[in-house]
Amino acid sequence: MPEEKEYLKIGQAAELLELEPYVLRFWESEFPQLRPRRTPKGQRLYSPEHIQLLARIKKLLYQDKLTIEGARMRLEEEARMAGILASIRDELHQIKDILKS
Repeated sequence: MPEEKEYLKIGQAAELLELEPYVLRFWESEFPQLRPRRTPKGQRLYSPEHIQLLARIKKLLYQDKLTIEGARMRLEEEARMAGILASIRDELHQIKDILKS
């Protein structure tokens, strides 16, 4: 399990992103990709990957002016494309290995 110091509590994450903690709690209910770890006491702990996702959501909503639904769809499309690209990359590595032998 990663060390606790790699994670930020909700107040720290909110301050870093220049948002209010209630915004992060709301986004957690709207974006299924955002599921921070919880302490035994129920405190949210945000990993560096969560922080990147939160920054991406913030950009989609505040700069790109997408709706919550639009941002959710964009993130789902990006994840789908990343999966397709990973599959293509794996196939290319397999082809490269075949050509080497």
